[in-house]
Amino acid sequence: MKSDTGNVLDRLKAECAPLWAAYLDHAFVRALADGSLPEACFRHYLVQDYLFLIHFSRAYGLAVYKAGDLDDMRQAAATLDALLNAEMSLHLRCCARWGLSEKDMAATPEADANLAYTRFVLETGMAGDLLDLLVALAPCVLGYGEIGARLLAKPSVPLGANPYREWIEAYGGAEYQDVAKAATAQIERVARRRLGETPIQSPRWAALSRIFQTAARLEIGFWDMGLTPPAT
Repeated sequence: MKSDTGNVLDRLKAECAPLWAAYLDHAFVRALADGSLPEACFRHYLVQDYLFLIHFSRAYGLAVYKAGDLDDMRQAAATLDALLNAEMSLHLRCCARWGLSEKDMAATPEADANLAYTRFVLETGMAGDLLDLLVALAPCVLGYGEIGARLLAKPSVPLGANPYREWIEAYGGAEYQDVAKAATAQIERVARRRLGETPIQSPRWAALSRIFQTAARLEIGFWDMGLTPPAT
């Protein structure tokens, strides 16, 4: 019998440890940390991530609908507010420096990696329940929190000299870390409510683990996409 110690998310990450490590320590992330990422790559990534966040906002709207009680409705709504009014604002500020308006960004075609990831999450949420949806969302919300905290704690170059300082400070800062912690708490709460006190022994566990691993692979694909901007 599998061990059922630790929390749900720790177990999900442990079951795909090499994949999770490849996501957190991707070449794109390392280049952000040392400031060597070409501006064209960051710009391509940021515009695509803006489009990504539009769909993830819809996914959190779906989480409000799928929620079984007011606490979960309020938590999903709070995360939706953070996406629409804080995280997307970071993208708008950065892209405005390149002369890109919100209209320009919204009109940009979605990259294949973006389409694959966002539709997977939305389709998982539509077909499943709140727990399926939250697990599909988790690698993005929690992974960015881990990456931001790591880079802010120990950047490869002093932040003052890093052109991506604002991104690092946004995801490593207290506001986003609070979003990630609240999302973690919600997943733990919903998992135990739906699966009981030993979630890993639930018949649903294997399917949830596959959802998490698929989303983590799609996150890696998103970083890969960021390293290959379209030719101009």
